[in-house]
Amino acid sequence: MQQHRLLPARQHPPRPSRSRTLTGLLASAAATAGLLLTALAPGAQAVAANPYERGPAPTNASIEASRGSYATSQTSVSSLAVSGFGGGTIYYPTSTADGTFGAVVISPGFTAYQSSIAWLGPRLASQGFVVFTIDTNTTLDQPDSRGRQLLSALDYLTQRSSVRTRVDASRLGVMGHSMGGGGSLEAAKSRTSLKAAIPLTGWNTDKTWPELRTPTLVVGADGDTVAPVGTHSKPFYESLPGSLDKAYLELRGASHFTPNSSNTTIAKYSLSWLKRFIDNDTRYEQFLCPIPRPSLTIAEYRGTCPHSS
Repeated sequence: MQQHRLLPARQHPPRPSRSRTLTGLLASAAATAGLLLTALAPGAQAVAANPYERGPAPTNASIEASRGSYATSQTSVSSLAVSGFGGGTIYYPTSTADGTFGAVVISPGFTAYQSSIAWLGPRLASQGFVVFTIDTNTTLDQPDSRGRQLLSALDYLTQRSSVRTRVDASRLGVMGHSMGGGGSLEAAKSRTSLKAAIPLTGWNTDKTWPELRTPTLVVGADGDTVAPVGTHSKPFYESLPGSLDKAYLELRGASHFTPNSSNTTIAKYSLSWLKRFIDNDTRYEQFLCPIPRPSLTIAEYRGTCPHSS
């Protein structure tokens, strides 16, 4: 009689409990959701990486607009209340929700008053800066004096002004027209901690600036007969250190006094420069690099790209 051997029953792995299965599914879903949110929200990571970004992501339309996203206010500063410069007007974002802002002081030119460069105040402030347009001690002050006055105004703005708590004293810049532009170079030479300098059709007897360590945008005008680009703006730019972040913008169809009126090209590139170097906002790098090409408003543009700081 043939004997049959009983085989052991096939063993099956234990089935996971319903609670363990549910926990695994939830964990997987959470991980997927986290990856999706990371992909969809790069802005959150950018903000964390750069706490100085202010305002929405820029577009060509937004940087050419006459006003940015911030509502602004202004306050007058009497010459009697300050020393070292002639008073002026401070323009600033009304909201404090975003924290402090970088700041820029702007000097007028020879025989001129702050009214000649006042258009830049609300235009730049509405993009997220505190802006101080100043009068000088006298309208005849030379560039070296205007440079010292720009620095005095910065010190007042950050230490004594009614808006000092809105300003980040570590992120400051200077601008100026004509002799005020020459003064902005003098200020940057004296205070290397400045983050940006922008001379607008600048005038100065000193043509060479190898000492500068401040990122500098030199703006000239092709029709300038007061401070011709061949003897002022171009030598200024060419003498700046090769290792420095620098640019030269020559306006087409423009005169020495073009910066005294609202000008989209001046505003667009000045704003991009200030954002890039005072706020370290690389979202504005796209408007500076690659080098802008000649156009109806640009006769020439030179620069160091990409920018390093």
